[in-house]
Amino acid sequence: MNPKIIKSGTGHKLNVLGDNQVIKLSAKDTNGQFSLIEQNNNPGMGIPPHVHENEDEVFHVLSGKVEMIVGDELTTLSAGDMIFCPRGIPHSWKVIGEEKASAMLSIFPAGLEVMFEELSELPAGPPDLEKVSEICGKYNLRFV
Repeated sequence: MNPKIIKSGTGHKLNVLGDNQVIKLSAKDTNGQFSLIEQNNNPGMGIPPHVHENEDEVFHVLSGKVEMIVGDELTTLSAGDMIFCPRGIPHSWKVIGEEKASAMLSIFPAGLEVMFEELSELPAGPPDLEKVSEICGKYNLRFV
């Protein structure tokens, strides 16, 4: 591995079904150990309940408010708050309130950024849920 400096506003930008992501560190950068993704989204944006079979995630809210459900627990996170989402446990998130929210997503081990890249290449408009499920299934992620 080599050191890497990631300046503010830089990284690989993706729109993943409306989720605005900036890949800061990928499997290539960390020898597969973890990925680091900045998310910047408007109020109302969210991802429905899903389960990762292979990855643990940590969400660190940088600004705004994000409603998170992990397992049976519902919580609202504000700037500075973090939540750990272990693999195998359903979770979802949604930006709430009147302002945009930014969060840093850490994924252990790395690799889901490849799935996000595939999803970002789907045509604009309402998503083909069958195709989305097919892509996610390749990475052992399923919606519940």
